[in-house]
Amino acid sequence: MIEPNRQGDVWVVAEQNDGELHDVGLELLSKGRELADRLGVRLAAVLLGAQVEANAQRLIQHGADRVIAGEHALLAHYQTNPYAKVIAQLIQEHRPQIVLFGATPLGRDLAPRVASTVRAGLTADCTDLDIGEHVEAHSSARYENLLYQIRPAFGGNIIATIVNPERWPQMATVREGVMRMPDVDAKRRGEIVRFTPKLKPDDLALKILEHQRTTRKVNLKAARVIVAGGAGVGGKENFRLVWDLANSLGAAVGASRAAVDSGWIDKDHQVGQTGTTVRPALYIAVGVSGAVQHRAGMSEAKKIVAVNSDPGAPIFGVAHYGIVGDLNRVLPMMIDAIKKRV
Repeated sequence: MIEPNRQGDVWVVAEQNDGELHDVGLELLSKGRELADRLGVRLAAVLLGAQVEANAQRLIQHGADRVIAGEHALLAHYQTNPYAKVIAQLIQEHRPQIVLFGATPLGRDLAPRVASTVRAGLTADCTDLDIGEHVEAHSSARYENLLYQIRPAFGGNIIATIVNPERWPQMATVREGVMRMPDVDAKRRGEIVRFTPKLKPDDLALKILEHQRTTRKVNLKAARVIVAGGAGVGGKENFRLVWDLANSLGAAVGASRAAVDSGWIDKDHQVGQTGTTVRPALYIAVGVSGAVQHRAGMSEAKKIVAVNSDPGAPIFGVAHYGIVGDLNRVLPMMIDAIKKRV
């Protein structure tokens, strides 16, 4: 168990693949910068890989005060054991007070192993983070400047705030897209701490024979306009209208989890708590009921238009404009009107 270090840095584990930084690490620097400033400590990024130091300056430009960069041939491709071993050793040596990971497949695999090794708590899939105090009900003990780890619970029906006053570092994984990408300051300067991880071949549990990468079919986070279909679309054939409306607007196609689970569209298109969090200029929700899990991923869109045959659908509670009607009639009219104006 690592004793609390209330002067320790705030750390962000910067995920990379083949030397390319994952967006979630850069997004976490935005929130990490806010937390570090509140605590009066430094913000550090941990960067591991085979040839990754070239990314260190980019992390500094996105808000890091220092980058702890470790390069080793055995870190060329992600494997749980060596990455967890190195990060746990760094935590025990530097004693940060907060360590943040992206809630990606890699982060969800790595963070629990690190937490177990250093005997710390871990809150998964956070959607927000803050700094505050906590008073123990049974002892009236007061703890200040704790990390509030905020996440949906019970299927998204409540928002839970979790604190860890005793076992440090305070650790959390944070969902991709929920934090804003920080502004880039090309003139910003910081410290790069280079080290060579102490690893041996036995630390690799697997031998990678072949490495392949596939890219997502759609980049919802970058889309300015999204047309999303939900269970109310009624079927894969009707989903064609969603695609047609999106094509007429030059928009990306999104979907609710219900539509994805029904097999009408690939998971890459899923928006919501278990999908992608988006902030487009325009979000058109077609046949989307508006469950809290879906709203968590799109409620920050600048303009939301809802099309639904149910006037009581929750989606109308967040929509700026609502159309109550059969999508098989409404969408062709919208497409026709758009084409006439082009």
